[in-house]
Amino acid sequence: MSILPIYLYNHPVLKKKTEPIREMTGDLRTFIDSMFQTMHEADGIGLAANQVGASISLTVIDVSQAGDEDEDDIIMPAPLALINPVIQYYSDEEIDFEEGCLSLPHFRDKVMRPDAVQVKYFDIDMKEHTIEADGIFARVLQHEIDHLNGIYFFERLSSLRRTLSNKKLKRIVRGDISPHYSIIDADGKRIDYIPEDDE
Repeated sequence: MSILPIYLYNHPVLKKKTEPIREMTGDLRTFIDSMFQTMHEADGIGLAANQVGASISLTVIDVSQAGDEDEDDIIMPAPLALINPVIQYYSDEEIDFEEGCLSLPHFRDKVMRPDAVQVKYFDIDMKEHTIEADGIFARVLQHEIDHLNGIYFFERLSSLRRTLSNKKLKRIVRGDISPHYSIIDADGKRIDYIPEDDE
């Protein structure tokens, strides 16, 4: 188990649709553990396998600490690994909510998405499940499954807001960002994060 570098915007692996997983292996279980560790270390609540360079249909999600301020009584689901997830149903109701992404550091914007979804997936024992989710959990599921299909969250923005986001995207490509985690840039160069002594 180890912390993995996160691939940034414009790296080819992030635009390629991922391949389905056919069987569970010991190496894959270790990789899933590393994905959870990487996500937590980067203060993320979701991470897709292609964000750490593996073009396979796998995502990890942990929204257990991400409840809305006005919904303190809602119990959030436990950390979850989803293999080959597919959204089977979207609600008609949509909600605008700010999203960010570990592959797009320091870039946040409001994205309109369905408030609820139904998702079919396999767990780490390759057993099939169907879950229904709403609120932040549904949003993270949609965001991460988009990643597995080669879609960035900003591609869900209106054409005007996408145009306004170009400056932020160019800053990421130029390397004018300093996330608190190790990265792989668009050219495949690894840049390790070195914490300050007082961190």
